[in-house]
Amino acid sequence: MTLNDSHKRTAVVTHVFSSSSENVALPCNNAPSDCTSTTWIYSNHSSSVTVELFAKGIKKNDIERAERLSLGSNCSLNIYKVTEKDHGLYICRQYVNGQTETDAQVYLHVLHVSSSSTQTEMRSGIFVTLTCQLFSYEDSCKSLILSDNLQLFWVNQNDNLLSDSRYQILGSGPCIITLTTALLNEDSNTKWTCLVKMKNETKTSVKYTVRFTGKKSKLYLNNLIILS
Repeated sequence: MTLNDSHKRTAVVTHVFSSSSENVALPCNNAPSDCTSTTWIYSNHSSSVTVELFAKGIKKNDIERAERLSLGSNCSLNIYKVTEKDHGLYICRQYVNGQTETDAQVYLHVLHVSSSSTQTEMRSGIFVTLTCQLFSYEDSCKSLILSDNLQLFWVNQNDNLLSDSRYQILGSGPCIITLTTALLNEDSNTKWTCLVKMKNETKTSVKYTVRFTGKKSKLYLNNLIILS
């Protein structure tokens, strides 16, 4: 199956934003009264070849992640516990008399935060880098930056931008933003949030909580060893 089947009339494109581990429902804006003519197909590659998830309302149980997929009300596609690998282009396709009648295109963007250090390594005195990335289909994230002023930010527990000089915040790609800092004692149980805004509206966010292991760390200052 391809993205460019004949006799197709493309519906309005929808962008859905989610973060890792959330449950998400992708709307089928062209849904009929029941889902017996509804087929959901998926692609996250530049190739035009897609994977059928549901065919005329029936789930394809031989596909990867089948246990996390279901049809909801109005034939929406429900994805349980989203991961960054779920990002991509989803198409809700209606078949009438054996012909492709309409397509509803849904782009799923997934926000994910990873750390350069494991939780067992977290302690005062080490440098940590948090990488926040919006996983998107091909260049759709870039396009939203240009057309809808999509931006990524790091904020503190009070929703204020992390602007102190101890934080180094860099954009290492169009849809990637990193936060690097040396951890202090007072950072234990601190929450930093990466959020996505589009046209000044928050679309999704991921909170990262700093948790120290409880082990005392050694900081070296003027040749003295200070336990912290």
